[in-house]
Amino acid sequence: MSKAAAVSGATFDTEVLQSSVPVLVDFWAPWCPPCRAIAPSLDAIAEEYAGRAKVVKVNTDEEYDLTMRYGISNIPALLYFKDGELKDQIIGAAPQRAIAEKLAKLIG
Repeated sequence: MSKAAAVSGATFDTEVLQSSVPVLVDFWAPWCPPCRAIAPSLDAIAEEYAGRAKVVKVNTDEEYDLTMRYGISNIPALLYFKDGELKDQIIGAAPQRAIAEKLAKLIG
């Protein structure tokens, strides 16, 4: 079971844009090998930053509107939000340390 909560078009604004803590959003799909490869790293980051940041997942196959809203054309796509604004992103698989460092910068 993933430590990153799934969000949908119905919950995205509340869970991400209105969050009181920074949010890392993983745009992924079940058929995507790089997405599956970074999933354990995202779970570890979600656990490490619990209470200080959130890690959530958006299934691009199920959430077409969100995928289009953020111009996602390649996955995995990791988008970093703080105070309702997109602050940074990583497109493609990246090492856990690189993913965590960007989140840590948003926490301050």
